[in-house]
Amino acid sequence: MAESSRDLILRRIREALQPPSAPLAAPDFTAPVFPGLTADLAVAFAESFVRSGGLFYYCVSEEHFYDQLFTYKQEKSLDNLYVWEPELKKLLHAGGIGFVGDETDWIAKADAGLTTCEALVARTGSVLVSAGSASGRRLSIYPDQHLVLARTSQIVPDIGDALRLMQQHYGDKLPSMISLTTGPSRTADIEKTLVLGAHGPRSIALFLLDDDAPEATA
Repeated sequence: MAESSRDLILRRIREALQPPSAPLAAPDFTAPVFPGLTADLAVAFAESFVRSGGLFYYCVSEEHFYDQLFTYKQEKSLDNLYVWEPELKKLLHAGGIGFVGDETDWIAKADAGLTTCEALVARTGSVLVSAGSASGRRLSIYPDQHLVLARTSQIVPDIGDALRLMQQHYGDKLPSMISLTTGPSRTADIEKTLVLGAHGPRSIALFLLDDDAPEATA
């Protein structure tokens, strides 16, 4: 039955006389957006990194890293692995791992580039790289495969933590390029078809060296 004019007026009066609801609490903009991570940071990072399409290799020691990298190069048929950072060159020399250490004709030949990173973000599985290393802007972007050597001590819970590390390390002289890499480069802009390697490496592999392992060096 349709509500009469009298009933409609009475209902509006009753609603107007209702006690006001409690005011909404003001948002706490200092509170974290996401709940804290309960899992071990290394485990959380590995799960997020693999979920985003990365290849993850856990290394208990430098010798284990040499074995893992050697096997990876064999399986992927990498003839030209480019390494520009002095500390990485020294490390690979010690392990007898072949690499190309200069930039001669590298654009035509670079199958893969091996770099370090600034930090690893556990929540998103992201790798924070910058132009602050000898790898510069190019070696993490141009080759078809991006290989990263990182250490467990570089893992932080969230992106904000990684950016604070950058501020602490560089102060007011931040690198000209800071980039978060989450999985291989991909796009589905064209007809919603997923294409890998559209704007960067087609694949990303991360070798995580355990800082706490007895044989690992700091």
